[in-house]
Amino acid sequence: MLRDQINNSLKDAMKAQDKVRLGTLRLVNAAIKDRDIDARGHGKDPLSDDELLGLLAKMIKQREESAKVYEENGRAELATQERDEIAVIQSFLPKQLTEAESQAAIAGVIAEIDAHGLKDMGRTMAALKERYTGVMDFAKASGTVKTLLTAG
Repeated sequence: MLRDQINNSLKDAMKAQDKVRLGTLRLVNAAIKDRDIDARGHGKDPLSDDELLGLLAKMIKQREESAKVYEENGRAELATQERDEIAVIQSFLPKQLTEAESQAAIAGVIAEIDAHGLKDMGRTMAALKERYTGVMDFAKASGTVKTLLTAG
């Protein structure tokens, strides 16, 4: 289970006194606990591995945006810190699909669910998220889906 991997890595980072990894994994655990508490408040189960992958992807995206802002404002040390955290979080994600693999997957889903036009964009994105959480960048996929649905 992904939770166990994260907790084991946290223990290893403690033993190795790896401050960056330890701090990042503590942030990850805090985010997971927040989401679990929120889910429990709505009568849901703790996050599944797929939901955890989505959370980790969201954390990476936040850090990428922060790093960009820091860089634009001449704060290279903070941008570097964000990128170090991204590397730690990415180590728990499966290998991301390449651009070509993503396009093939999107085309396959569009054909499979028989999507035609932009009215089927939501259905297409939902199917992609169900199958490719954690391995596909949905912000980029959204543009590809839009292009394929308007062309088709």
